[in-house]
Amino acid sequence: MKANVLFFDNKPAAKDPWTKEVWYYDFRTNVHFTLKKNPMQKRDLEDFIACYKPQNRHKREEIWSDSHPEGRWRKFTYDELIARDKTSLDIFWLKDNSLTDLDNLPDPDILALEIIEDLAAGLENFRAIAATLQD
Repeated sequence: MKANVLFFDNKPAAKDPWTKEVWYYDFRTNVHFTLKKNPMQKRDLEDFIACYKPQNRHKREEIWSDSHPEGRWRKFTYDELIARDKTSLDIFWLKDNSLTDLDNLPDPDILALEIIEDLAAGLENFRAIAATLQD
C-alpha cells in the first residue's frame, strides 16, 4: 500500500504560517514490497531515519539536487507548496523506472500477486479500522 506519512508539530493558530518548509522522503517510487515474497524490514527504513535526523532536525540536508535527481530526501518551501495546483502535498520528482522501461516489468503473474497482496492488506487494514470504530 502506497502512503504518505506526515509529521506535524502542534502549534497555536497564527496569522502567518508556522511551516516554512516541508521535508519529503520518496519511499514509493521504484520501491516494491510484498507481504510474502519481499516484506519490508526495519533496515529498509535506515536511510530515511538517517536523513530525518529525529534527534536534531535542524541538521537535515537534502540528498536531492539538480546534479543528483535520484535523491529521495528533499525539501519544499511553503511558497513552493502553496503555488501548487490545489496545494497538493502529493509530490513526485523521481522518475518511475517501471513506467519508462517496459522491458523490465515483472511478469504478469507476479504483478497480479502483488496487486492481490496489496488489496488484501488494504482490506485487512480497513477491517481493523472499522472494528475500532465500532468499539
